[in-house]
Amino acid sequence: MNGSADISAFKSQVPVVTYDVVRSYIARIAGGEESSILCGEKIVELLRSSGTSRGEPRLMPSISEDLYRRTYLYSLIMPIMNKYIRGLGEGKAMYLLFVKAETLTNAGIPIRSVLTSYYKSPHFLQRKYDLYNKYTSPDEVILCPDNKQSMYCQLLCGLVERQHVLRLGAVFASAFLRSISFLEQHWCDLVNDIRIGQLSSNITNSTCQLAMQSFLALPNPELADEIEAICSSGSWKGILGRLWPNVKYIEAVLTGTMAQYIPMLEFYSDGRIPLVCTMYASSESYFGVNLRPLCSPKDVSYTILPNMAYFEFIPLEDGLKLTEDYEVVENDKLVSMVDVKIGCYYELVVTTFSGLYRYRVGDVLQVTGFYNRAPQFKFICRRNVILSVDTDKTNEEDLHNSVTRAKKILESRNYLLLEYTSCTDTSTIPGHYVLFWEIKSTYEDATPCVPIDAQFLESCCIAVEEALDYVYRRCRAHDKSVGPLEIRLVEAGAFDALMDLLVSQGSSINQYKTPRCIESGPALKLLNSRVTGSFFSPRDPEWAV
Repeated sequence: MNGSADISAFKSQVPVVTYDVVRSYIARIAGGEESSILCGEKIVELLRSSGTSRGEPRLMPSISEDLYRRTYLYSLIMPIMNKYIRGLGEGKAMYLLFVKAETLTNAGIPIRSVLTSYYKSPHFLQRKYDLYNKYTSPDEVILCPDNKQSMYCQLLCGLVERQHVLRLGAVFASAFLRSISFLEQHWCDLVNDIRIGQLSSNITNSTCQLAMQSFLALPNPELADEIEAICSSGSWKGILGRLWPNVKYIEAVLTGTMAQYIPMLEFYSDGRIPLVCTMYASSESYFGVNLRPLCSPKDVSYTILPNMAYFEFIPLEDGLKLTEDYEVVENDKLVSMVDVKIGCYYELVVTTFSGLYRYRVGDVLQVTGFYNRAPQFKFICRRNVILSVDTDKTNEEDLHNSVTRAKKILESRNYLLLEYTSCTDTSTIPGHYVLFWEIKSTYEDATPCVPIDAQFLESCCIAVEEALDYVYRRCRAHDKSVGPLEIRLVEAGAFDALMDLLVSQGSSINQYKTPRCIESGPALKLLNSRVTGSFFSPRDPEWAV
């Protein structure tokens, strides 16, 4: 381009790329080469994406200026909320925020999550006092590297200030529910801390201990009695409104795969507290905001902010019919923001300030309208992702490869895996992956079949998990945000019955392929009715930072 800012030249000369194309450049920078091989500015950190490539987390380049853009987007949230809800400056927000482990490249460049980057930056730690952004959690507790100790202390702060809490939330719905489950398990300890005015001895982080002194300066048996009466009263349906009686809304990401958590949030809130989804962002870039935050989660649309990045869109002419792999897209097929059409589906492509050029994010969006000339999109799905509980994203190929490894264990006992599919089960907290397996004995007189037992199936569970990608294993072993994988054995003929059901609903019998992920209620009900045994991973998969 030789410094040219000509749009037509950019579109004709710069190819549309996936992560596989830029991976080698990022690896070279991580190894110590100059940032100029990818970007005109110095790359100061690499952001660990929830997506993976060849089993390893994708690393997104980031420059110091990016933090200003992220801070700008955050600064828009409360002015938008104030248009719909009054009095938000009169109380506090109990936002459950956490950092994740970080490492350094050989060249000393930090590798961290985009949220960890923000929470550790001066933009967050040195923020000006703002009536509308007062948190119950001290920064020191948010930055605690032990997420369980951090969660305990943040919940304790929120309970101490229960009458002042006007907003509840976390970044993702899964993280918020994980915290409520933690509260359900540990409320007795939290109540005791409040009653005696002393932090539990289980909190060993010295920074947390110091930060919590002001919250537990004196015993408060009256408050402890109030919380104990609420938590011990039986069903936890509607518990959030009883513990925090002045709360006006719950904020979290509720679109895409996070939508599966809406029923649980409605249970804990008794459907009386609005669920709010405010923004659309990723490790690659921050994208936009929801200008109608009180709409139903299923109706959320995001208005794209054109100053976040340069946005283009690949038309999906067949609607949501996506090929398994990324097909080659010619440069001139992409459309600009102003040229998208209402009702049509597109794949998002970004050019960032930090070295991603015409990069395919993989998000599938549907245009729902315009705000002035800025398009508004509904998030439909992440391309190729079939299973996700938290920040994990497992595609069909990853699942196939992991099941293939476990098949070898089956075959060693003279069993064949005839068919399989999967789903996520979020009725447990944390949620977990479920595999439905139909197996068959290959027994012959000359080779007796070893009887199947629980330990054998458990070894298959862990074999699948060990073969899944880095992010999944981190969520399981370190973050504890995903529960142990479950294999449900189904009786012979279960998958034939599944085919009959799906064909009766309109699938072509000539083109029928067993779906590798089941989401529909009738299909799940059918498979669950044929389950003959259920087995879980006995331990965490191996994971290293």
